[in-house]
Amino acid sequence: MGIERLIRLDENRLEVPVVYKEGMRTTGIIYLDRVLEPALEPEAIEQTANIATMPGIVGASLAMPDIHTGYGFPIGGVAAFDIKEGIISPGGVGYDINCGVRLLRSNLKKEEIAPKIKGLIDALYNEIPSGVGLKGRIRLSPGDEKRLLLKGAEWAVEKGLGEASDLERIESGGCMEGADPSIISRKAYERGRAQQGTLGSGNHFVEIQYVDQIYDEGVANALGLFKDQMTVMIHTGSRGFGHQVCTDFIEVMGKASRKYGIHLPDKELACAPFSSPEGKDYFAAMQAAANYAWANRQCIMHWTKEVFMSVLSISPKELGMSLVYDVAHNIAKVEEHSVKGEKKRLVVHRKGATRAFPPGHPELPAIYRSLGQPVIIPGDMGRASFVLLGTQRAMNETFGSTCHGAGRVMSRHRAIKQAKGRAIWREMEDKGIVVRAAGRGTLEEEMPEAYKDVSNVVDVVHNAGLSLRVARLRPLGVIKG
Repeated sequence: MGIERLIRLDENRLEVPVVYKEGMRTTGIIYLDRVLEPALEPEAIEQTANIATMPGIVGASLAMPDIHTGYGFPIGGVAAFDIKEGIISPGGVGYDINCGVRLLRSNLKKEEIAPKIKGLIDALYNEIPSGVGLKGRIRLSPGDEKRLLLKGAEWAVEKGLGEASDLERIESGGCMEGADPSIISRKAYERGRAQQGTLGSGNHFVEIQYVDQIYDEGVANALGLFKDQMTVMIHTGSRGFGHQVCTDFIEVMGKASRKYGIHLPDKELACAPFSSPEGKDYFAAMQAAANYAWANRQCIMHWTKEVFMSVLSISPKELGMSLVYDVAHNIAKVEEHSVKGEKKRLVVHRKGATRAFPPGHPELPAIYRSLGQPVIIPGDMGRASFVLLGTQRAMNETFGSTCHGAGRVMSRHRAIKQAKGRAIWREMEDKGIVVRAAGRGTLEEEMPEAYKDVSNVVDVVHNAGLSLRVARLRPLGVIKG
């Protein structure tokens, strides 16, 4: 079974019909044009169909154009479930809970930064701990760790790592209320205690960029963006803490699925009714991990500002570095949506997908409510990233969701194999991009060819009306985990 059984609805959407797999309660919709269609994996189609079999699903099982095979849900998967009749599944959130991206703008221009890029990248690499299992600069006491899990980014601001005004430019204000530190395992606490303020490994990065193209001048001005401006993008999540929370609850959910008689087409979709004790506990633990991630990105942003001021010997006012927005990728949230004309409270899973709320949405910060939600889409380290804006069409069709990045086309193992004999760092420098990483293997795993071209992915969501292009950003220098 594969793509030949799908139905093309239009230039940007494929349908997985209910007859694709026995037990499907609804259709699947994959946002994908003909350019990206050859990269669609049969396993990812199967996962999209599997989600459509789950109890309490509302609307279609959705997948964004950066879709690729994941654990349980595909990366790029979006699914909403009724809070009374539906489920919650760790596989629909992922191991790196609230892996997300924040974008910083500045007063600086490309020509001011380009000659100094190596010094800036070296200093960022030295100041921001990166790599597998690396310990950070922050040492959390048990009391501190619990306060962090309850307060998220606000905890970091209270510690002097940022400004209170940052919080209004973070999804959910940088904190999900309802986190419960008492249900977090001892092992999760141990893993999280030394990793706050660290970048991690794999596809996580801090990238110095410049605004290469403006598509919507008015929106760009409202976001504080202009042509040839220097920006910084930070991509990381909840580190070992979130990974352990997911690991702990996959075991819990496996037992819960059997307890509540939920038939699973794939054991990786282990779940529990959202209203059950197990479902409530996972949601509260996931919220704690989400708050850990927002605090993590807040700390890294603060140190990034310090590095720029130190290396460039300039004042905060001259730098003018501030947060544009921070979005979450791997998360489940209770939201109100209109379903067949009726307002319903749903638990929306976004795994490798980004909120794209429209103008006027009450959950948007006041500064962006009339504009719509900024959507930040990173690409690979050799090409580009994008800023877009959320739309009413996304709210109507995808529960206010869009893509989250480029999406892999090669496994990490295959990428390393194909990179054999190549010096990826030198290839990047030949393109004018300075890279630093904890190990050679990271650069090989993350080489540009391992990913879809993010421009093609963004074309789909823009043309489908899920989020609209505002600006394109090009990399000058990158530090990878």
